[in-house]
Amino acid sequence: MSEVSALCVYCGSSSAVDPKHLSAARETGRQAAERGIEIVFGGGHVGMMGALADGALAAGGRVTGIIPEILMAKEVAHAGVSEMIVVDSMHTRKRRMFEHSDAFCALPGGMGTLDETFEILTWKQLGLHDKPIVLVNLGGYWDTLLAMLEYQTTARYVRPEQMGLFRVVERVESIFDALAASPAPKTPGDSKRF
Repeated sequence: MSEVSALCVYCGSSSAVDPKHLSAARETGRQAAERGIEIVFGGGHVGMMGALADGALAAGGRVTGIIPEILMAKEVAHAGVSEMIVVDSMHTRKRRMFEHSDAFCALPGGMGTLDETFEILTWKQLGLHDKPIVLVNLGGYWDTLLAMLEYQTTARYVRPEQMGLFRVVERVESIFDALAASPAPKTPGDSKRF
């Protein structure tokens, strides 16, 4: 069983999204905090990122934001987090998020969320780490992505066993059960290999 003390959450930064998604992000933060799990995220105060951080902070949780300088300059950083780490690039941000986390969770989001999620999946596929990854398919949000992966499997670009690199859950409450049921990582996950 995997023991998670810091969960990296990838999610959207848009506020013009389904209010249920914003509530789910807030609930993810709250439930993590209640379990003593630190939230690691992209550092923004807007959209689902802001809701996630606010939910954890309101429940007394620890929240670490990791944000590139370019976004700090645009004043999108969350001022209330426990720790804000400012880095030089988007690439460094993803590496530092990896280093600070025991597991990963993808809530609904856009291109940035896809980028982060697929990079961490690719690193796992290559054997660079074996930390748990959970895709949260709220209201079927990721159905078309999952269909695309199934199609890639049929076309033999993705091996069937690679579909086991992540778990899919339908509700926020199931994230933590999926993480607890994941095997403990065996690969050290040395970020210098990336």
